[in-house]
Amino acid sequence: MCQLLGMNCNVPTDIVFSFTGFAHRGGHTDEHKDGWGIAFFEGAGVRLFVDHQSAVASPVAELIKRYPIKSKNVIAHIRKATQGHVALENCHPFVRELWGRYWVFAHNGDLKNFAPTLDGAFRPVGNTDSERAFCYLLQQLRRHFGDSPPTLPSLKTAISELTREIAAHGVFNMMLSDGSALFAHCSTRLHYIVRQYPFTQANLSDEDLSVDFSEVTTPNDRVAVIVTEPLTTNETWQPFGCGELKLFVDGAPVSDAQQQG
Repeated sequence: MCQLLGMNCNVPTDIVFSFTGFAHRGGHTDEHKDGWGIAFFEGAGVRLFVDHQSAVASPVAELIKRYPIKSKNVIAHIRKATQGHVALENCHPFVRELWGRYWVFAHNGDLKNFAPTLDGAFRPVGNTDSERAFCYLLQQLRRHFGDSPPTLPSLKTAISELTREIAAHGVFNMMLSDGSALFAHCSTRLHYIVRQYPFTQANLSDEDLSVDFSEVTTPNDRVAVIVTEPLTTNETWQPFGCGELKLFVDGAPVSDAQQQG
């Protein structure tokens, strides 16, 4: 199946180190070679880069490894096609507008017999189950909340209900962000780590590369990285529970108690 990578931070941060290791899984250290993509939020805008070539062969991926775009929310995806042919329109992440802001989505999994009625503004361009699920999710959120964006706790509750409904059709590991927060749902495998002061050195598992984060951060920085499989060999990654939806804000997971408080 595909591979997911997300980053949520309290200050704009570049993802070069994590993406370098992640991209190697797109045809070098793993078999995911049917396209890739990455989206960066910058203010109200989104920079989206996608390519139907494998991440290890793509010149666009080489650009990302050398271009330190700073963002508070990033979602990346490496594709191993299960539904939909290998083509640019089927590469994740997908982007749509809802409530006057962009939403970015990527999915790892395979949904069987998932053919919801899409009769609103959200329609798939490609032919993947992933884009279909994204359109359905946004359509149902719009129907539930109307024209006014909900509070974050209400939004998490609604997304949790929708992910359970969609996941009943198969594997639904996904990431979703509107630039202010990042939602991550696990059906089978997801891991996360929060990097904060005191920062230490990290060593990539997919390439002979390490970085001392204490040299490139301030004591106030905090970064959450969410990924299908851990990217480093010397850090403790926390696994998601199967069926768990987590909300990340300002570089840390938000508990239900924090939301209610």
